[in-house]
Amino acid sequence: MHNLQAFLDEKVQQYNQPAFIENDPISIPHLFSRKQDIEITGLWASVLAWGQRKTIINKCRELITLMDHAPYDFIINHQEEDLKRFLHFKHRTFNATDTLYFIAFFREFYKTYSSLEEGFVQFIQPGDQTIENGLKGFRNLFFSLEYAPARTRKHISTPAANSACKRLNMFLRWMVRKDTNGVDFGIWNNIRPAQLVCPCDVHVDRVARRLGLISRKQTDWLTALELTQNLRLLDPTDPVKYDFALFGLGIEEGY
Repeated sequence: MHNLQAFLDEKVQQYNQPAFIENDPISIPHLFSRKQDIEITGLWASVLAWGQRKTIINKCRELITLMDHAPYDFIINHQEEDLKRFLHFKHRTFNATDTLYFIAFFREFYKTYSSLEEGFVQFIQPGDQTIENGLKGFRNLFFSLEYAPARTRKHISTPAANSACKRLNMFLRWMVRKDTNGVDFGIWNNIRPAQLVCPCDVHVDRVARRLGLISRKQTDWLTALELTQNLRLLDPTDPVKYDFALFGLGIEEGY
């Protein structure tokens, strides 16, 4: 285990660097400095994060252009007429119906709360070891508007359906993890990095299995918990920093 930790710590240092940002969806929220803009574009970039990274980034930039390069301001102040421009937006199975509902949710949410963190933290119980209840609660809150389209539900995952919740866990890593490396934002203070769950994308999953960090056959919520629990043995306070190592090994080194 000690050798594995030394190896992975070295890889974290290698990949948790500003150079990582440019080719990753995290580059999208890095275009902004306002907290709400970072949250809105961060959630959207993570939800749209499937397929080639270059395509994901281009699609997110398109979305930002449609929001006049000021997402929070657009969401709060747009008129009905302004929504027509989104009718042709599409990425994979994410279409205009989904886009318009996301805008509607954000507008309702920010009428009440100043930070998207509240959408997760209000559901976390004292003593919770992980973000699981926060993820479940956020999903229910997200679809609490009476006109929530059934088709949009597939884009916000939940542990209640045994999903590994890869995209939301990635988003939470961006918002919660704190270090001085400049990649993750660390702008949320009411969720501990220790409560985060590692995003299980195909690269991370493959590398983690090769390193003996996952034994479950399938990839689901319990798999994400198993991986995170094993990473906690290496760093109990910040287990998800190893996402950088596993992802970097998988995508950059074909490990």
